[in-house]
Amino acid sequence: MTDYTVPRLDHPPRPLAQRLGAILWPSFFAACVATMVFFAFVDPLALRDLTFPGLPLTRTLGYSIGFFMFWLATSASSLFTWILLRPASRFNRPLPPE
Repeated sequence: MTDYTVPRLDHPPRPLAQRLGAILWPSFFAACVATMVFFAFVDPLALRDLTFPGLPLTRTLGYSIGFFMFWLATSASSLFTWILLRPASRFNRPLPPE
């Protein structure tokens, strides 16, 4: 006997690891490219002297902070894309019973 009280979806939800991977993995590569391009033209110590001259930031720390900021921005972009591409049927209406 089929239980019609539970809505039937057109496809099951993806596992959490697959959803996170679809967001974090492309954004990681985009952050790598953005970091390389940005720091090819900008020295982290010169940027520190312009913005926060009193902080004792090293060049390596500047590269790290820049990479994680790029990764945060690109992962937010990937997350918003994932939210917009979710199937509407999962949220609007269940499929009719067979």
